[in-house]
This record gives sequence, C-alpha cells and structure tokens, in this order.
Amino acid sequence: MKVVVVGATGHIGSYLVPRLVDAGYEVIAVSRGDRRPYLDHAAWEDVVRVPADREAEDAAGTFAARLASLRPDAVVDLLCFSVSSASQLVEALAPLGCYLLHCGTIWVHGSPVEVPVTEDAVRRPFGPYGTQKAAIEELLLGEARRGMLPCTVLHPGHIVGPGWVPVNPAGNFNLGVFDLLSKGEELALPNLGLETVHHVHADDVAQAFLRALAHPARASGESFHVVSERALTLRGYAEKVAAWFGQPARLSYQPWETWAAGWEEADAQTTWEHISRSPSMSIGKATTILGYRPRYSSLEAVFESLAWLIGHGQLEMGAAKHA
Repeated sequence: MKVVVVGATGHIGSYLVPRLVDAGYEVIAVSRGDRRPYLDHAAWEDVVRVPADREAEDAAGTFAARLASLRPDAVVDLLCFSVSSASQLVEALAPLGCYLLHCGTIWVHGSPVEVPVTEDAVRRPFGPYGTQKAAIEELLLGEARRGMLPCTVLHPGHIVGPGWVPVNPAGNFNLGVFDLLSKGEELALPNLGLETVHHVHADDVAQAFLRALAHPARASGESFHVVSERALTLRGYAEKVAAWFGQPARLSYQPWETWAAGWEEADAQTTWEHISRSPSMSIGKATTILGYRPRYSSLEAVFESLAWLIGHGQLEMGAAKHA
C-alpha cells in the first residue's frame, strides 16, 4: 500500500514515517526543501523524498494534481490549513478512490460547555485557525459520508516532544516560565490558574494516524480527538514542573488584565488563545474505534521535551537538577 505523507519531516511526520515503514507501507515523504526530520531513523533510507512548496503550489493550483500523479492508496495530510486547499485535494484524489487522512485540531470546538469534550459536542470555533479547520472537517467528512472519498480527521491537542517547545504553565511558549520554575522563583498565573491545556506527544499522534490508516472502514467519515488521557490545569502543571526541577512552586495569581499587562503582547495573546478555549478532551471514541492508547501522559511528554531542550542548551536548569 502506497502512502503519501504531506509534511513528512515535521513533528508528527518524523514519528509517523518510521512507523509506516516498519508496518510495511511504501512511503512517499513530501516536505519543503531538504528539511531533516526531528529524529533520525534508519527507516528514512527506504522512503522516497519529494520536495514541494505546498503554499506556492496550492496558489498555482498544481499541488493536488501533483500528489494524485504519485498514484497513492492513501494520503496523510499534515499541512492543510484552508478549505480551498482541501477542496483541491478532494477533487484530485476522488477519481483514485484514495483514502485521505487529515490533521485537524481540538480548536475546532472553541470554548467547551461540558468536559471532557466529545467529538459530537456542539462546536463554537473562533479565530481563523479553528474556524478554517472546522470548515475543512465539515467538507471532508461530508465527502466521505456521501461516498465520494474516504476521509478521516484526527484532532491533536498541544503537540509536544523532543525538539519542540511545549505550551508552558502560563499558556504560552516563553521558555522563561520554565526558567523561573527551575530556580524556585515566583511565577504569576492568570486568574486562579485553573484553566486547562491538553498536550499530546507527537508519537501518540503518529500512532493514531497509523491506526486510522489500518481501519478505513471504521474510521472513514469520522473525526477523533488525539490527546493524552488527561488535561492539566495551569496551576497543577506549574507545581509538577517545579517539582521535576527539585523546587517548590512559588505561585501567585492575578486578574487577567493585570497579568497580561506584565507580558509581551505576543505572549499574552498566545496565553489568551489557549485559556479562552481551556481544552479537556475525551479520547473515548478513538480508544473504542481505533484502539488508540496514548503512551505518554501530558506531563511525561512535557518532561521529555524539557530534557531535550536542556540537553541541547536551549533551556537552563537554574541551580536545580531535574528528577
């Protein structure tokens, strides 16, 4: 079975491609330029590499036809961000009877009403990313349910792993948050620190794609959450990270407006994007239908990422050593 992976050397693809090769699939890896995967693996020697500029070729209307010319049995699309791009791909792949697996996002849900959030919960997406991904999902699953093209949509949470800065306990990507916790210094959190973030290790996302690929009859026409078993509150997350560094957590809390005023605008906006959604997602459907079982908890995934950052000189540990 020939599988084309678009975005093959990104964080998910770096884990997915070796999994596919090990499972016996013929793999064509599509990525921009000669970018190396995040992790080296001998499986890449058995992969056909195809360079492509997705954005430019989509604009020219040539990318989808180019993928179709590879005559894939399945396409795993990790880099589709617009309805126009998805529509072009559907049109090109439908005559082949190809199976299309799309990488969505838990942000299609917007702010939750009941948690954990299930796939059939009422959607209230907001912001360009969440609304576009929701529209893509509607398009693809509609095509699948009409029998036009087998499609599955997987919705990862906050992806993390080696080589990747995790969403931190302040809800943004500023490494200074981890630095404060590593030194036992005070960290202010917004509100009461009870908003949530929901991580997932990139290899667990890869696992879910592999399982969906193996079971198209079960998975086509469906969407699935792909996250760790449990979300984290900002407060609990900060306490666990501090303890990992061998420090007590010195936390304080501020009203949103006060807290945001003390941060760079971009960091505050990133925090708002995360805590205004405060995801806590159910994986019951993916577990039941696909057999998905995440290997990593949220904290295990984050700690592996922090260890990588420390080992590569991108994060200092203050005066402490992690456990």
